[in-house]
Amino acid sequence: MALALPDELAKILAETGELKAACLVGGCVRDGLLELPNKDFDIEVFGVNYDQLVGALSRWGRTDLVGRSFGVVKLTTGSGYNYDFTLPRRDSKIARGHKGFEIAFDPSLTPRAAAARRDFTINSLMYDPRRGELLDFFAGQEDLRKRILRHTSEAFPEDPLRVLRGMQLAGRFDLKPAPETIEICRRMKPGYAELAVERVREEWFKWDEQSSVPSAGLKFMAASEWIEHFPELRALQNTPQDPEWHPEGDVFIHTCHCCDALVKLPGWQAADAESKIVYALAVLAHDFAKPQTTHAAIKDGR
Repeated sequence: MALALPDELAKILAETGELKAACLVGGCVRDGLLELPNKDFDIEVFGVNYDQLVGALSRWGRTDLVGRSFGVVKLTTGSGYNYDFTLPRRDSKIARGHKGFEIAFDPSLTPRAAAARRDFTINSLMYDPRRGELLDFFAGQEDLRKRILRHTSEAFPEDPLRVLRGMQLAGRFDLKPAPETIEICRRMKPGYAELAVERVREEWFKWDEQSSVPSAGLKFMAASEWIEHFPELRALQNTPQDPEWHPEGDVFIHTCHCCDALVKLPGWQAADAESKIVYALAVLAHDFAKPQTTHAAIKDGR
């Protein structure tokens, strides 16, 4: 197979000897298979150390080393594309929280071992641009074709943020979670307390701005039971509505329908990113008062 790359990136990969063992990874491969437009490219480079990588990339543009502790080099060329080059690494959970990892860079790590540390199979896909070959160690392409969200390996529970990432990915790509992934997410519920509010916000904002079927993300939250961490949403479940006006079901189902309707509106699709987030949150929250104000009473014999 041949994955479409910017001409500039293809040239950098072809003419830089230090990148002879580089693979495109993660979202750019996933989106390429879905034929979605993309300006962000992640490239994992095997067989070199950090200083060698920085030296090689500096010949092509400005290098930003803010991600040094994570083995990331950002390359800016002025083309409008964003290139993140990373080194393969081993992450070991040593403490609570999203910073509680010990990171060890390992240039000798195999592509399969590197792919195993990624969250979901659809994000574990790699593409070797020199051979034009898709590296699919965990059946991610099949899961993508079937629209299944499945965790990649037993390392998944190490980072509880992955559950919220699953929520926004489900909404963005209309994915249904695998039962075994849902079961792991349920066992990870206590891990929510480890997450910084800023990281929680980022995942919700991605759901707000980029969802094609927002209800898929909300239903993922319900199935995984992580909805319990958001009591305003949890209260919508099983809050009844008058079936004459709302035959679709309870307030949670109604909210799912409303969110799905929002993203189909031309005005929402044409809005800027911040406006999309505001509108999506407004629709998500529009019935938050119903659980507190709904009660059943007999009127005119009904």
